[in-house]
Amino acid sequence: MNVKAKLTMMSYLEFAVWGAYLTSMGNYLGSVGLGSNIGTFYAVQGIVSIFMPAIMGIVADRWIPVQRLLGINHLLAAIFMLATGLYGAMAGSNVDFTTIFTLYTCSVAFFMPTIALSNSAAYTILKQNNLDTITNFPPIRTFGTIGFICAMLFVNFFGFQDGTLGFHFGSDIGFKSFQTSYHQFYVSAILGVILFLYSFVLPNCPINKSDAKLTLYDALGLKAFSLFKQKKMAIFFIFSMLLGVSLQITNGYANPFITTFKDIPDFANSWGANNANALISLSQVSETLCILLIPFFLKRFGIKVVMLMSMFAWVLRFGFFGLGDPGSGVWMFMLSMIVYGIAFDFFNVSGSLYVDNETPEDIRSSAQGVFMMMTNGFGATIGMLIAQYIVNHFVYSQEDILLQLEGWRHSWLIFAGYALVVTVLFAVLFKYKHKPAIEK
Repeated sequence: MNVKAKLTMMSYLEFAVWGAYLTSMGNYLGSVGLGSNIGTFYAVQGIVSIFMPAIMGIVADRWIPVQRLLGINHLLAAIFMLATGLYGAMAGSNVDFTTIFTLYTCSVAFFMPTIALSNSAAYTILKQNNLDTITNFPPIRTFGTIGFICAMLFVNFFGFQDGTLGFHFGSDIGFKSFQTSYHQFYVSAILGVILFLYSFVLPNCPINKSDAKLTLYDALGLKAFSLFKQKKMAIFFIFSMLLGVSLQITNGYANPFITTFKDIPDFANSWGANNANALISLSQVSETLCILLIPFFLKRFGIKVVMLMSMFAWVLRFGFFGLGDPGSGVWMFMLSMIVYGIAFDFFNVSGSLYVDNETPEDIRSSAQGVFMMMTNGFGATIGMLIAQYIVNHFVYSQEDILLQLEGWRHSWLIFAGYALVVTVLFAVLFKYKHKPAIEK
């Protein structure tokens, strides 16, 4: 197996571990009476993302080769994820929030740093083999999204039918998919162990032998906070956080929302209501394709227009959820999945490129750290906690299923309204003149 093939498999497994539960965990939590805590489970990913990647980055730089630390983190994450599943199996419908949340938090605390570690390993190994990272990394990373999709589809179509384990592609009554049970945690844990074992076949990445000390202050990107003195960058980072509020909302709530339709007679046997994860996987397909569009749009229109396209796509993402259904209105759900690629990629990838272009070389990496903290750390955490309050108020406070459905629609339209306000404010406040030469 050549180097690029090894890294492609690493990327595939890296995101398959995440895809096994990220979009379906909310469904399981709702089924065991923890629907009102969904936002807390997703918010903790943002909290650990603020400091754990930085700590593990220091460890990788000083003591443990990055590919080995990647494997160790996956093993530890898998152990706690397995424990989460085992507890779910033992507790049945009497799941204690504190116990399962503690086990889950320990797992994601070790998993979230692996995203940065896998990127770092890929960059290092490509450079060791004299391969251009800009040319060779994007196709490798694309297979990460493919791995995410495959894991989503597996937990959607694999499950139990009358006590028999196997695949099921229809909507028969009695089929219990992994997407609605604790078995999704087992799938993630198994994939994590496989990646731990696979890390031993990856080329070695030497640790930094330099005498220079990398402090926690530098690793956290705090040095780059001086960029907030520049009005343009301060506005950009603030809006990155405001848009980051939207990042995890559909991961946490799309599956429980779509599955709610199963309890309504008119939609009980619809394919969409019974295969929410498969329907949502179209979002990742769109994400894969939209990555290829970014260079053209950046060169043609510049960062401001591209970011505005992303922000308006979030308006459509939430709005179509609020107006659609898995029956005659399933086309709105599908449009919501399609625009997700623009909403997610045009923001994350283009924003990262903008930061790279607009910051001095000596703090460029730290500036990327600030961008990630503002979006996936602070933004996503705040967003999930606010979303949890809104959904609990409009949905989980209701006992009647029709009132819950109406509450879902109110919630999605509130999220869409928020995204629209952010879009308008960004258009007015962010001043940027497109310079095609910079966007190459």
